[in-house]
Amino acid sequence: MNLPNKLTITRLILVVVFALFAFPYPGVIESFIDGTIFDILRPYLALIIYIVASVTDAVDGHIARRDNLVTDFGKFLDPIADKLLVSAALLALCNVSIMYLWAALVILAREFVVSGIRMLAASKGNVIAAGKLGKLKMILQTVAIITLFVAGIVPTGLWSGFEIIQEIIYFVGNIIMVGAVVLTIVSGMEYVKNNIEVLSLDKK
Repeated sequence: MNLPNKLTITRLILVVVFALFAFPYPGVIESFIDGTIFDILRPYLALIIYIVASVTDAVDGHIARRDNLVTDFGKFLDPIADKLLVSAALLALCNVSIMYLWAALVILAREFVVSGIRMLAASKGNVIAAGKLGKLKMILQTVAIITLFVAGIVPTGLWSGFEIIQEIIYFVGNIIMVGAVVLTIVSGMEYVKNNIEVLSLDKK
């Protein structure tokens, strides 16, 4: 297995680790760790893990193209790893009311549709790589998620005297997320249009 594919698999593992830090635990465990240093650091660790996972996304693609290591396995698994990472982050943000649920639902719906098309194509021996709009959408989503995390996870007390900065960060994050949602819809429509013939969806 080449390095880019190893990085993609690493990103899949990091999605699980991110979820362990980003989401609440069952009641008994949550009450046990409440107020501990681990509980305080959890959101920060989740953010760090998300950033590291996002970096692996940029690095694996660059290495694959530079060293001619692009494989069907990588083209298939890389977008899935991206979608799982983004989906986990969006749900985490919604869970703490940092992000609008409707925006997350639009993004997740698009990802389910695209993943379904990709899997159907794979069953017919076709591997569909991510398009340019899809990659740009992913970049905007990542920047928006990190920005909203920064605005939302820092305790209110630490923003004392700097509340306007927090509001600006939150506003910028939402503006970027709106752009990501628009690109999500446009890239999803482009994806369906470009691959409908491959899937023979237009043939009777």
